[in-house]
Amino acid sequence: MSKGWVHGGTDALGVPAHDFSTNRNACGPCPQAVAALQAAHCAQYPDPSYTELRQQLARFHGVDMQRIVVAGSASEFIHRITMHAVRQGAQYVSLPPHHYGDYPQAAQVWGLPVVDRASHAAGPGLHWACAPSSPLGLNENLDMHWTDTAPAAAWRVLDCAYAPLRLVAGPRLPFLDSVWQMWTPNKALGMTGVRAAYAIAPVHTDAHELAALRQLAASWVVGAHGVAMLQAWITPAVQQWLQASLEQLRHWKAQQLQLCADLDWTVLPGHQANYFVARWPARLHARMPEHLAALRGQGIKLRDATSFGLSGCVRMGVLPPASQQALALAWTQLQEREMA
Repeated sequence: MSKGWVHGGTDALGVPAHDFSTNRNACGPCPQAVAALQAAHCAQYPDPSYTELRQQLARFHGVDMQRIVVAGSASEFIHRITMHAVRQGAQYVSLPPHHYGDYPQAAQVWGLPVVDRASHAAGPGLHWACAPSSPLGLNENLDMHWTDTAPAAAWRVLDCAYAPLRLVAGPRLPFLDSVWQMWTPNKALGMTGVRAAYAIAPVHTDAHELAALRQLAASWVVGAHGVAMLQAWITPAVQQWLQASLEQLRHWKAQQLQLCADLDWTVLPGHQANYFVARWPARLHARMPEHLAALRGQGIKLRDATSFGLSGCVRMGVLPPASQQALALAWTQLQEREMA
């Protein structure tokens, strides 16, 4: 993991015309969710306890309302539960080999060492997993690490950011009631500019622990637009739109995988969702930053996967054919200039 916390999306050059660097649903923004935001009651504070929203989310997931914790975003909850775990005695953070940068960033802020998950899965720490994984989009084999209920001094958090964007059916996870689940629907809805998330606590979480975690949040941690997005997320119309979008994404992904083959980029195997990692030819690795900058100058942004521990690779969200064609043209022109 390199120093510095790298994110995809908008940068100092503005919004990329063809943004392969994020994993948002390229079929979005979801029209029904946009309509809900437009109708949001912006003149009023939301209910600070988010009572109705938590009831709705609980019904959607089939859990008790008390298990729902509203969060400002995935990043906000990552930092908050890390702070909570530190206060409760966590001694380290364990991570999979490749992972989202905010997990170790939060650990660093709170002085927790980062350790390998496989050898510390049952120890007194905060343990992270993502299914499908980021950045590879793999099915993580969690059964071997998370077979039993977490010990009293351990917190296990499953990042479900990409679960709604699976393009291939994933394995059944029998242990969901014994881990924290973190949900960020804005990616699936194609509207990552709206920040709101929620977590589902393990079924036997003590009420005092839930209260302590909620008290660590700022007042009105989610604004009116975030509430509107989360309420839209669980409606039948939005879920139907999501399912239709997955069919479109499967088609676009097949085309994008073929494009990578045509460009002589090697796609790493096992990807299950609307993103994957591709390795550039070895001769280009040394000049990768320069090439990425040149592509960015033409409105095309790719995510350098070095920060994930995958040097020479880019993570690519699936985009429509027009963006794929723009990438193919820009890459061809770049290679022609290299050879001239």
